[in-house]
Amino acid sequence: MSLPSLDPETTPADRPAPRFFRRGPWEMAASILIGLGVVMMMQPFVMVAFTYSFIVTLTGTVMFLIVSHFPE
Repeated sequence: MSLPSLDPETTPADRPAPRFFRRGPWEMAASILIGLGVVMMMQPFVMVAFTYSFIVTLTGTVMFLIVSHFPE
């Protein structure tokens, strides 16, 4: 078992990010949430879907803003 390098030239930005925090899949999920929220807002049949459409769209938008700062 090796310990991490204490080299002062190595910064956290130099280390690769864990696979969980990759931009691609999270951006796709955020885009799907935004699209789902817009569809929920435009449909005239289910009032519950219309009621939660703004929250879903807002969640997708905030998620996209955060995820856009993840490394590729």
